[in-house]
Amino acid sequence: MKPFLLAILAAMCVTTCACSGSSPAAAQPTHTATVTAHPPASTPAPAPTPSSASGSPAAATCLTRDLTAAAGSPQGSAAGLEIVITFKNLGKAACTLDGYPGVAQAAGTPATDIGQPATEHPTPRTLVTLPPDGVASAMLRIADSAHYPDGTCKPVKATSLKVIPPNQKAALNVSFGSTACKGNVKLLSVTTVQQGSAG
Repeated sequence: MKPFLLAILAAMCVTTCACSGSSPAAAQPTHTATVTAHPPASTPAPAPTPSSASGSPAAATCLTRDLTAAAGSPQGSAAGLEIVITFKNLGKAACTLDGYPGVAQAAGTPATDIGQPATEHPTPRTLVTLPPDGVASAMLRIADSAHYPDGTCKPVKATSLKVIPPNQKAALNVSFGSTACKGNVKLLSVTTVQQGSAG
């Protein structure tokens, strides 16, 4: 009985070894799969920052400290005088002027206002950009004080003009002799600033 069992076991071992040595799976060729990676959907580019956006940033308002003012030669008429007030940008960067300057006749040191400040003479309002050394101007009209009765106008000699650039508070003192009126008479009127010099 034992020899018979040993023969069966030996036969099983031979069969098992033969199967493991010649596995059909081992004889099959190896297949290589190629995987193509697809890029993710494109995302929109970030919006440009203000520093990289096209165009230059808007120029700042001209400050009184960066400007000079001068009075041109007066032009006489039956109604009085017309004088061009010129502003010049002394700064190192461009700046803007927009609207009406403030103007008053003055005298003394320090200059003290005489009478009423200039009223606004209706003119088109435009934003004026002044590059360094650029100029802009406004027209000042001074009515003839002789056209007013003594009871309304008390004539006073003015030696200067106090000129306040548009949208500023500090004044520039411009040497200019004229006759002012103490009281409520409004002798002065001024236009908006315009590009360049009208004089």
